[in-house]
Amino acid sequence: MSTAAIGKRNTRTRTGDRARRIALHLAAALILLVLLYPLVWLLATSLKPADEVLTSLKLLPSRLEWSNYSTALDGVSGVKVSTLLTNSLLISAGSVLGNVISCSLAAYAFARLRFRMRGVMFGFMVATMMLPHHAVLIPQYIIFNQLGMVDTYWPLVLPKFLATEAFFVFLIVQFMRGLPRELEEAARIDGCGPFRSFWSVVLPLTRPALITTAIFTFIWSWNDFFTQLIYLFDPEKFTITLALRNFVDQSSQSAFGPMFAMSVISLLPIVLFFAAFQRYLVQGMATSGLKG
Repeated sequence: MSTAAIGKRNTRTRTGDRARRIALHLAAALILLVLLYPLVWLLATSLKPADEVLTSLKLLPSRLEWSNYSTALDGVSGVKVSTLLTNSLLISAGSVLGNVISCSLAAYAFARLRFRMRGVMFGFMVATMMLPHHAVLIPQYIIFNQLGMVDTYWPLVLPKFLATEAFFVFLIVQFMRGLPRELEEAARIDGCGPFRSFWSVVLPLTRPALITTAIFTFIWSWNDFFTQLIYLFDPEKFTITLALRNFVDQSSQSAFGPMFAMSVISLLPIVLFFAAFQRYLVQGMATSGLKG
């Protein structure tokens, strides 16, 4: 084959590769627009006047109604948005701390320690992931009611310290099983016991899985509605998700503009949290569950 023919073929190959890349980028941009449209619609609707929320089909408002945000910042039932956000942050932070501590300890026991009926107990724990939350809701409510913990944050935070989230235990177990056992054996030679080996050797190496656990726990706890609706009654203890429901119920008229404005405010912590830890989330999802 002549040099001219080879050059022509290489040119066609580069042109085909460039066309495929452009097509892939256009397809990705189209999918991104579809995924982001609900958020754009939410932001635009939060600035619409009340008479345009349900009647107008236009995406952009005819005029910017900034009073929707001032009304939303006033809160509901006399509770400011700052209080609602603080309550949500307390529950989410407590849930993150509880899950990271308890699930890492349980995962270390299943992944690295030897004890009787370990496989049976691990299989039973994994089976609980298929158990609907509603099946254990009534027994849990009875227990917390008898303990006098209803209308407090304890029913929302305390179970996290008992390794009740089987999904995160399983995720951390799969990651720990891929760690070299030689590191722990060297630690034992130096005189480290199981707890010291866990704290000084295994736990630092499990950071990607722990960060993944923390991120998903924070997002799920922040967006939780049903469990908080069951256990919280005092408006001063309400979270931002409960306030969204009461924002419509507090009057006979549905204030859609302020409600959507409060929805935007409630999404801001999630967006900021995800933006701050996006790199760690990708790293954790890329490494967790692929080992073992």
